[in-house]
Amino acid sequence: MSTRGVVYVHSSPSAVCPHVEWAISGTLGTRAELRWTAQPAAPGQLRAECEWRGPAGTAGKLAGALKAWPMVRFEITEEPSPGVDGQRFCHVPGLGLWHARTSANGDIVVPEDQLRSLVAKSRASEQLAHKIDELLGAGWDEALEPFRHAGDGAPVTWLHQVG
Repeated sequence: MSTRGVVYVHSSPSAVCPHVEWAISGTLGTRAELRWTAQPAAPGQLRAECEWRGPAGTAGKLAGALKAWPMVRFEITEEPSPGVDGQRFCHVPGLGLWHARTSANGDIVVPEDQLRSLVAKSRASEQLAHKIDELLGAGWDEALEPFRHAGDGAPVTWLHQVG
């Protein structure tokens, strides 16, 4: 099944930008030439984004390739396709990689068994609230939000995965 998504590189040191492009190119099997712009939320860092098309599961492969550079902030989305949930991956230095399934409208999907297990293990309501925030990626959203706004109006590059 083919799907599409977006790679948001929220911030990267300039010396790492070519490596990010190579990682994306290698994963998609097509040359990625991203248009890098200054990241106002992190002076001295650059940002870029590109839309991609490829088989379901491509977002996970892209995240695996990009997490090799732990100083890079990124977010990758994959739209749902027939029989396959969408996905969202976020990476923030110091927090690491976070992943969740997403619904057709982009909401994070938390499987019933995970919630039941969480409730069974959590004795205090404060602990339960913290664990739910963790499942929903609240810390990653909080860390990435200033970088998302700093990218408003930035150019987007389309990439297509080679069959």
